[in-house]
Amino acid sequence: MALEDRLLELAAEIPPLDEAAAEEARGRQLWLTKPPGSLGRLEELGARLAGMAGGCPPPVPESPAVVVCAGDHGVLERGVSPWPQAVTTAMVSTFCTGGAAVNAIAKTVGARVSVLDVGVAGELERHPLLRAAKVRRGTGDLSRGPAMSREEAARAVMAGAGVAEELVESGGVDLLVTGDMGIGNTTPAAALISAFTGHQPEETTGRGTGIDDETLELKLNVVEEALELHVPDPEDPLGVLAQIGGLEHAAIVGVILTGAVYGIPVILDGVISNSAALVARALAPHSAGYVVAGHRSTEPGVRITLRSLDLSPLLDLDMRLGEGTGGLLAVPLVQAAARTLKEMATLEELGIG
Repeated sequence: MALEDRLLELAAEIPPLDEAAAEEARGRQLWLTKPPGSLGRLEELGARLAGMAGGCPPPVPESPAVVVCAGDHGVLERGVSPWPQAVTTAMVSTFCTGGAAVNAIAKTVGARVSVLDVGVAGELERHPLLRAAKVRRGTGDLSRGPAMSREEAARAVMAGAGVAEELVESGGVDLLVTGDMGIGNTTPAAALISAFTGHQPEETTGRGTGIDDETLELKLNVVEEALELHVPDPEDPLGVLAQIGGLEHAAIVGVILTGAVYGIPVILDGVISNSAALVARALAPHSAGYVVAGHRSTEPGVRITLRSLDLSPLLDLDMRLGEGTGGLLAVPLVQAAARTLKEMATLEELGIG
């Protein structure tokens, strides 16, 4: 079976949220030992978790994992970031040895770290945390040609799906967090957001690693050139991903789709994860019901994407690191939403009418 057909089969397996379970959860919230609505947005999150799980109360996620998807980008040659491509390789190695922010925060919230190489240009040593599924050594320059072929995009999606499936089936993971690493990857993210939301590049293109005004102008021009060159069709999401996406973006799509198939929440991190969620929704509209916005990154495209996905971020900490760091910080909130719904006493149990 062709990879693209396998991808479409995976997307077709995703069920809609169980609205009856979600509504039952909203009703249960009214009888818990608290004034109605006093837990704020945590209450609606609990209802969404019930809808994902297909039952009320939903299970409390006890085994979270972050999947850091990594790849390099040919568009870096245009000067869209001052950081050299070698940083991607160095940071992936640091994830594996435990010295990055994602490792520190994952340890804080009790999440395991899994690193997926789908497109790192440099050589990486074998490591227990590293899944090697290199599709190619970085994408092509999306402003001068397609970033990758359709088959390569599909391979990257299925690589992400495979790691997520392994974590759930063999590792007992019941909560996924999406992470990324790839110098230059906010450029394809901006292009994807423009392609799927219709917003202009000046609205979706941000400073990424903190570029200056001159580099931002260059980056904006590159995104505009890419969109003008390819005229991406959002009705063909795999085609758009191949034209202007990144290998790590594609792998995150696979993580999202697999989480949705298993009915477990997928916490989005920043702009890379958010742009991948748009692709996932275009491939499988029901997948949007299973994603949770972990935080609001400072990248401008995030606000546009979250509005499009009808998501409210749980945190707003002015973060823009990536790696899955902002998503990981939201793990305790997702756990609390499920636990309060499941473990709080009801007024009836206290004998209060």
